[in-house]
Amino acid sequence: MRQEWDAIVVGLGAIGSGAAYWLSRRLGDRVLGLEQFELGHHRGAGQDHSRIIRLSYHRPDYVRLARRAYATWAEVEADSGTRILTRTGGLDVGPRDGAIPIADYAAAMTAEGVPFEALDGPEIVRRWPQWRLGDEHIGLFQADAGIADPNRGNATHQRLARGHGATLLEHSPVTRLRDVGDGTVEVDLDGGATHRAPRVILAADAWTNDLLAWFDRRLPLTIIQSQVTYFAVPDPAAFALDRFPIWIWMDDPSFYGFPTYGEAGPKSAEDVGGAEVTPETRTFDRDEVGFARLTDFLARHLPGQLGPEILTKTCLYTMTPDRDFVVDRLPDHPGVLVALGSAHAYKFASVLGRILSELAIDGSTPSAGELGHFAIDRPILLEANPATSFLV
Repeated sequence: MRQEWDAIVVGLGAIGSGAAYWLSRRLGDRVLGLEQFELGHHRGAGQDHSRIIRLSYHRPDYVRLARRAYATWAEVEADSGTRILTRTGGLDVGPRDGAIPIADYAAAMTAEGVPFEALDGPEIVRRWPQWRLGDEHIGLFQADAGIADPNRGNATHQRLARGHGATLLEHSPVTRLRDVGDGTVEVDLDGGATHRAPRVILAADAWTNDLLAWFDRRLPLTIIQSQVTYFAVPDPAAFALDRFPIWIWMDDPSFYGFPTYGEAGPKSAEDVGGAEVTPETRTFDRDEVGFARLTDFLARHLPGQLGPEILTKTCLYTMTPDRDFVVDRLPDHPGVLVALGSAHAYKFASVLGRILSELAIDGSTPSAGELGHFAIDRPILLEANPATSFLV
């Protein structure tokens, strides 16, 4: 196997697979992707039937980035013939004085010209009688929201990358990274092989700090074990794709859910509700306290989405303290780019991969105006013990 490449991607989850694809479209067989586990593994964050995609966000930069995300997924779908997005509409809903200000989302969409409807609790119940809400609740409905399918999206990125000539290696953990000072970064693998490239993208999520340690850098990340549950509901038709939207509960605790997709019933979960772990200490067991919080919420506000458990699936949330992404070069090592999705990036996986390829190859990106909050050396990431704010 060759050892000299134009670009190497470390980590082939959601963002890394997207980066490998977009790099391969321009660099062909001169792209190497490395995954420490098997492709499609369930130890990280990016595998399941469904993640939310939406234009509704709390800042205009995210709204603009989401618009490009939709366009980028459309190109992937056209290139592959695989459907990855399913539009269901999306409902942001919660108390009028909820911990996540719905007004911020309305303001950001208004600023970017995104159409939406402002609804009160009784109107939401009229449209979707599955809900139990009152005058104390409000919501926003945005018709373009829906489901992004990670199982399809990740596999499609990987298949297309290989089709463009990229080499993707499973079971290839990185044991060392070195900037050798001549515009080349060396990547050592378990087993003794060394690969070299002028551009290396680190997209390792929960394992990010393990790789950054080779450059004497560490980010103040919080890793939690989260979980989602699929329920066998009494009335499956009430949660069909054409009858019920994706939803986010805009309060603390925050919950979210989906119509039926991928399993025999709908899925729901608490956002940022698990215990702090490391990749080594996490388990795959159901958190009973978190499961009780979820079922108590559903019993109060969405009782029809309760039923016998089909399955509960765990994943890792790896979050920056402000929950903004990291998409940036290492300041002292310009050949190394770092991407971290902060546990709300699957919808952006392909566009972030595209942006990373643009930064790696061209040195710039049309999305530069959306990256200002994603710098790796922003002040909060330089603090040893920063205050955290995870609600988005």
